[in-house]
Amino acid sequence: MRSETETLASKNVLRESEVDFRVLANQMPQIVWSTLADGFHDYYNRRWYEFTGAPDGSTDGEGWNGMFHPDDQERAWIRWADCLTSGEPFEIEYRLRHRNGDYRWVIGRANPIRDRAGQIVRWIGTCTDIDSAKRQAEHNELLSRELSHRIKNIFAVISGLIGLSARQAPEAKAFAEQLRDRVSALGRAHEFARPHSEESRMTVEASTLHGMFREMLSPYPALECGRIVIKGDDIAIDDRGATPLALVYHELATNSAKYGALSAPDGRVDIGVTLTGDDVLIDWVERGGPAIVDPPTRSGFGTKLVDMSIVKQLSGAIDREWKEDGLAVRVTLQPKRLVRR
Repeated sequence: MRSETETLASKNVLRESEVDFRVLANQMPQIVWSTLADGFHDYYNRRWYEFTGAPDGSTDGEGWNGMFHPDDQERAWIRWADCLTSGEPFEIEYRLRHRNGDYRWVIGRANPIRDRAGQIVRWIGTCTDIDSAKRQAEHNELLSRELSHRIKNIFAVISGLIGLSARQAPEAKAFAEQLRDRVSALGRAHEFARPHSEESRMTVEASTLHGMFREMLSPYPALECGRIVIKGDDIAIDDRGATPLALVYHELATNSAKYGALSAPDGRVDIGVTLTGDDVLIDWVERGGPAIVDPPTRSGFGTKLVDMSIVKQLSGAIDREWKEDGLAVRVTLQPKRLVRR
């Protein structure tokens, strides 16, 4: 049994640790809070009260949820209750009422603290103001939609001009219809490749890599002629993977049509998909195009965009090899990165 002296010493250590924690938390630029094991909020740092203007102690217990936007309260409470039951880390974006009455977007995070037996004894959390970043993202999304709208209008105008020209030259009707189909396909490819947000993202269900490639490359006559070949394993993909991958292969196809294999009458592109272990390898191999004498020494915006899509968005890798008879590109990804969970 522990002696009274040992028990007192242990309590003093805990008291000193709590004092140290509160001193540290009050110096943080973020809101810091903590709860008991059952989720009862028993501590907020100084930043919480400065931000919200709430009286000390008024948000203890369950009072915290009333500080959030009415539209976010139920969602926040359900998420918090789920984490208390499962022990999973808590993370959510919601709008917190500022002392001036406005609601600002914050991201709330919390992790459980466990004892040696693995039992949760406390939760430590933070709230980080992301309102400016959130509004900038909304502004960027608006600009993206406006740009996309204008591009689609250009496609529509081009289709209209083709139709008008065909009426003036009936002998070119078959060619004009084929050309209009190509322009329409470019419009669909644009929808795949343009930047999307959670609100504007396409609904892509039960789709596959092969299907995405056929849709993306349908504007190119080489696909119908058999000079673009898609082979290998076919795996599931949804909007999470489709948008960044479509951007990558839209860029590769565009460059190939301008400078590479697809710019030559007999050039070809082989696209191979291989599942190996925990990775999927996607090979883009060009042959029969203009001879490559010297590989490019500078990276343009398109190249940087491709790298960002694969490395930053999908946590993958991309390798390029400039062979004399054409460009070879290998993308390495984990299949789980291509679908939402």
